[in-house]
Amino acid sequence: MSETRTGQCFCGAVEVRVTGQPSVVGYCHCRDCTNWAGAPLQPFSLWSPESIEVIQGEDKLAMYSKAGDSHRKFCNDCGGHVMNERPTIGMNSIYVRLEPPLDQQPSLHVYYDEKTLSIADGLPKYKDVPEEFGGSGVTLSD
Repeated sequence: MSETRTGQCFCGAVEVRVTGQPSVVGYCHCRDCTNWAGAPLQPFSLWSPESIEVIQGEDKLAMYSKAGDSHRKFCNDCGGHVMNERPTIGMNSIYVRLEPPLDQQPSLHVYYDEKTLSIADGLPKYKDVPEEFGGSGVTLSD
């Protein structure tokens, strides 16, 4: 049986359930994610859409899409980030802090070419994203 966890937005109005394990956990350095997060990087985990269920507060979810391949969903009450639907890759990104205790060991950095903070952690640093997610697969040094 798959492991199931629930997490919520900042105020608790929106609650989601995730089932199983994420496909990947990492850090995004693209300008859109870092501006959205107000931070030098955005931790994320990618899940299949079938693995995620909004179990409370779906009517509280608002959506913003600056780019057609990124549908950022957040709580309309507190503004807390919930998820980012990525239809072009068929995956959804759950913001890592939304998830309850999960061994969230990042395995890569994406859009490292746009970084504002260098991180020497030994993980692969992709110029954009790995080939399996539609990117070049080119890696950069720390």
